[in-house]
Amino acid sequence: MTYSEIFIGQTAEVVHTITAKDIDKFAELTGDDNRLHVDATYAKKTAFKKQVAHGMLGASFISTVIGTKLPGDGALWFSQSLEFLLPVRIGDTITVIAEVLKKNDREESIELSTVIFNQNKQKVTTGNAKVKIIPFEKVEEQSIEQLKDTPKIALIVGASGGIGLEVTRQLLDAGFHVIGHYNSNKTGLLNLRNTLKEPERLRIIQSDLTSKDGVEHILDAVNRYTDVLDALVYTSSPSIPNIDFQLLDWSDFAIQIKLHVEIPFLLTQKLENHLAKRQAGVVFITTQSIEQPFAKLAHYTTAKGALLGLTKSLATDLASKKIRVNAVSPSIADTDLNADLPKKIKLLTAAKTPLKRLAAPDDIAQAIVFLADSSKSGFITGETIRINGGQVMW
Repeated sequence: MTYSEIFIGQTAEVVHTITAKDIDKFAELTGDDNRLHVDATYAKKTAFKKQVAHGMLGASFISTVIGTKLPGDGALWFSQSLEFLLPVRIGDTITVIAEVLKKNDREESIELSTVIFNQNKQKVTTGNAKVKIIPFEKVEEQSIEQLKDTPKIALIVGASGGIGLEVTRQLLDAGFHVIGHYNSNKTGLLNLRNTLKEPERLRIIQSDLTSKDGVEHILDAVNRYTDVLDALVYTSSPSIPNIDFQLLDWSDFAIQIKLHVEIPFLLTQKLENHLAKRQAGVVFITTQSIEQPFAKLAHYTTAKGALLGLTKSLATDLASKKIRVNAVSPSIADTDLNADLPKKIKLLTAAKTPLKRLAAPDDIAQAIVFLADSSKSGFITGETIRINGGQVMW
């Protein structure tokens, strides 16, 4: 955001729920291991009764608002006043709001009101910040031919899962730069990034897709890094519980439909311009259970069937933009998502498979990478590749 784009009264916010892990990491990083913060037994003997988060832990999210939203990249935060009004504890959800109070045209700096509320709408921290906006040179928009000479960029949603992590690895091996999304566990992505000679080729972003702002968080992060995408791969999935038909609630269907249909639709729609600039590949994951339904999975199979319909519809609607939309349809795969499946079912599935084993993440990832890369599959759209070892043949 440039200085001229900012106006008095403009606001931005971030929301975060404080966890015990947050406090431990902050204490480890800063060395502030005051027992009021890190020792629940000690805190219980004080007037606070429970652990209190470091004041600067909450205040550090002011930096998040300034550095990523208002004004965002190029912000130089040079002054901050703070008043801590109420304690913040583990489990509290804080909302950090910044509002532009003044503009200094000579210095191209702004003054912000910074206020932090808890989930009860109580102010816990107040203060004012001063921020200078560092100008940057605008680059003229490149033509399609010029863009072909720049690194390929892929967004992987659900990049921390068994399939998503393998797709990320293979795309990096193929020379892509990757924006890898995760919800709660980024360990695998961090380990993968640590193996790279150029760690900046893997950007890691977090978003809870079940939250109201889940999609917006991804879009904000993508837009900070790039305005073009060569591939969008959606591998995110909720848990898949086996539920008897009479025990199913519509809420069981709703969560599956949200994460398998609504979110893929919204991301593709909101990122259409990014994808069109590179004549990109979009890849979704359906399931063999559409063709061979499993018992007690009506909620999951219904959502995946709708995703297959969305895949074909988007392939038709986006063909004029040269955006290809395809799917892969794996059988039961040997991943953490299926870790709770009874061993008997896995053995029976492998026995019924002509190739006599379950699908591995590597098997599925190879097909996804093929469909995502327009240089390899540029004339394929609206197609589904079955990864099932021969269980279903057409």
